[in-house]
Amino acid sequence: MSIYVNAGRDGAARVRLETALAGRRVTWAAPTPTVLVSGAGDAALSEATIVFGQPDPDALLGAEALRFVQLSSAGWARYDRDDVRQAFARRGTALCSASSVFAAPVAEHAIAMILGLQRRLPDALLEQHGDRRWRYHDLRAGSRLVAGETILLLGYGSIAEHLVARLRPFGALLIGYRRTPRGDEAIPIVARVGLGAALARADHVVDLLPEGPATHHFVDAALLAQCKPGARFYNLGRGDTVDQVALVAAMQSGRLDAAFLDVTSPEPLPPEHPLWTTPRVFITPHTAGGHVGEQLRYVEHFLANLAALESGQPLRDRVY
Repeated sequence: MSIYVNAGRDGAARVRLETALAGRRVTWAAPTPTVLVSGAGDAALSEATIVFGQPDPDALLGAEALRFVQLSSAGWARYDRDDVRQAFARRGTALCSASSVFAAPVAEHAIAMILGLQRRLPDALLEQHGDRRWRYHDLRAGSRLVAGETILLLGYGSIAEHLVARLRPFGALLIGYRRTPRGDEAIPIVARVGLGAALARADHVVDLLPEGPATHHFVDAALLAQCKPGARFYNLGRGDTVDQVALVAAMQSGRLDAAFLDVTSPEPLPPEHPLWTTPRVFITPHTAGGHVGEQLRYVEHFLANLAALESGQPLRDRVY
């Protein structure tokens, strides 16, 4: 067995991984700077049996011995290719994401965004670095409760499941959108035919959609026009799922009250991009999935899946 690793690994994560893989044949490639990019082509990949990190998808096509690829990210759009799928199917190779590692942090980040806007925290904090006005009356009067408000989740995967569990105690009315509802979801689900009516009801629209051809600019001008006037929009999925020109227009027209974005297109967002200066657009730099011990957690996820593979058990977060 030959293992190829280009996942980020620092401190305790590196020690844990090196200790667990001691005695095995391992190629320690340079880690990618972020999970948003893949590693460069590497001849060592052609001999790999197991891969952990962000491998170059083109290089995987020639890896005939490959049995298992564990990504160090929740996203897997660059591997969503017919040629990669066909090669994996022919060899019986498994591809797994690390979505369960990041689901809880992203869900908690979404709650922080929602509560922040409900309690007018960004407005208050901006005063500290602006005119330093004591806006007692308008901030207090404009603060809202989550209870009784409708929250629409675009996309229903592991992040949505964690978010639903955390939002229930607040008393929000929850609706989900899924292209193909399964019927076992914890909240009412609409398909595309019911999405317009759900948007018209929603006080908050939370984008959790993955990147891909079917979701590119899913949130466009037509969808935003169906939103309830004064709704708040959040993106914790992928930047490409939103037509950002349309989003800026919806903000400038007053259709939306606020937008809170953790992902954008491109990333990093250029300093001159209009999203930075559009009033009531708030941005965090793709940090929703981050948390103390992040690298150690996805190392443990990989090691658990490796053990499952070797014992013939089901793999967690299997994509195909």
